[in-house]
This record gives sequence, structure tokens and C-alpha cells, in this order.
Amino acid sequence: MSRRAEAFLEMMAAERGAAANTLDAYGRDLDDLRDFLSRRGCDLDHAGSDDLRAYLAQLAAAGMAARTQARRLSCLRQFYRFLFAEGARPDDPSSTLDAPRLGRPLPKYLHEAEVEALLAAAGRLDQPAATLMTALLELLYASGMRVSELVALPISAAARDPAVLVVRGKGAKERMVPLGEPARQALKAWRTLRQELLPKTRPSRWLFPSHGASGHLTRDGFAKMLDRVALAAGIDRDRVSPHVLRHSFASHLLAHGADLRSVQQMLGHADIATTEIYTHILDEQRTRLVQQHHPLAALTPIKKGMP
Repeated sequence: MSRRAEAFLEMMAAERGAAANTLDAYGRDLDDLRDFLSRRGCDLDHAGSDDLRAYLAQLAAAGMAARTQARRLSCLRQFYRFLFAEGARPDDPSSTLDAPRLGRPLPKYLHEAEVEALLAAAGRLDQPAATLMTALLELLYASGMRVSELVALPISAAARDPAVLVVRGKGAKERMVPLGEPARQALKAWRTLRQELLPKTRPSRWLFPSHGASGHLTRDGFAKMLDRVALAAGIDRDRVSPHVLRHSFASHLLAHGADLRSVQQMLGHADIATTEIYTHILDEQRTRLVQQHHPLAALTPIKKGMP
């Protein structure tokens, strides 16, 4: 990796609060671009617009998903804007690049009965896994946290049986998410068991401590536990992931009448346009409402998506 690429990643971490996973992804993206450019006899710092277009064309020809291409483009745009802003080059070669067209796939989510089945399956695990997994699932489903936010919760976030959880999200921004009674009870049970399990000689600042390098449960570790619970609940593991539970949280809130702005705030979305992807739930809810209560619904089928 070039010296300027390293400086760019340092800036992303220090000034924009980029998460470690984001920095790793950007580092890999820049390494991949550097390898491509070297085959064209060019280096990363001096690439031109034509070089970058050729790189994006190669990604598309290789069958890379449009969303992944867009992430690569976002990375290199930020990198070359950084070089231009720092005076490392006189222009920004990425300024004329077109983004790939993105579809708008609907978020995958579980039905409420399936979430209940997951929680029941978690409760049937052996101890201490049952108490741990129940707390993780209840918190994730009750708050809509990202899994990275969940596993990195400090023990201080759960002090004194909180009715509101303070979550530190992207860019180190904090937001408050209310907790329902089931989540509070599951959290209380885990805190009690955690105190019994954790050696007094090895205190931990994390709510979900582990012996790994980070000191807390990892995203991969939680995903593996979730796979096990999905299997026990009789749900296809391909349909279950931590992010699907985040989608389920938002979808179920909207289905029960929550307003979009409140859901945006609880999810930690900077732009409400990001939250609007969940409005398909409202469309389905309106369709059911008309079908169930309009006097002519039985005579005139209501088509999904009708204005």
C-alpha cells in the first residue's frame, strides 16, 4: 500500500470515525485498484480518468454486483478527493465517473412468528448459552442495532436496568433506543450470569466479553451462534442473519403504526431516504386495510403497488 493510501485511511479513521471493518474494506479496494493499475504501467497516486473507467469496466465484466461496484467507486472517489484536497495532485480523476445503476432490493425480514421461534430456540440452549443468546436476540430485535454496535456494547450501557439504551453508531454518534420489558428482563438475566461467570481477577468493560483480541464477542461469533439457533428453530439459515433481524425490527415497527422518522432515529440513519426502503411494509399494510374493510374490495381485487 502506498504512503498516501495509508494517510487516506488514517484520515478516514481520525476525522470521519470510520469503523475498522470499513477501513479494512477500503484498504482491500485500494490494493485491488493498485494491482490493476500496475498492469497498465501506472501507479495508484497518478491514475487518470481513463484508467479508473477501465478498472470499473473490468469489475462489471467480471460480473461484480452493482452495489459492490458502487462501494468500490465510493472508495476511490474519496481517495482521489483526499489527494486533491491535500495538494498531492492537481485534479480529481474520479469526478467524471458515472456510478453503476443500482436496483432497490426490498429488505429481507422475518415474520413475527419466526422471531418468536428464534427466541424460543435460544431459550432451549444449554446454559450459559441460553441466557447469552436470549439477551443478544432480545436486544437486537428490540433496538434494531447493527451487529457491530451490539457486540461492542460496554457494560456501562446496561447499568441499572436501563429503559433506554445508549448506542454508539457510525462516526461515533450516539443515539438512544428504548427497550421493552422482554429485552430488559433478558439483559438483567445476562448481567447476573455474567457476574457469576467472569473471574473477579479479570474484569471486562464489555457487556459480552470474550477471550479474543477485541475483548468482546465478535460479529462472526454471534453469526455462528445465530446459525445454530435458526437450525434449532426450523428456519432456513440462509434467511437469518444479524442484519435480517435489524430489518425485522424496522419492518415490524412500521407494520404496527410507527412513523418513519422515529424508525430512522432508532436505526441511526443519517438520511431518511435510507429508511424509506422499509415503506413497502406500509404499502402492504394499506393494501390489507382496503381488502379487509372497503365494501367493494371483494368485487375489485386490489393490486399491490396501486396508488
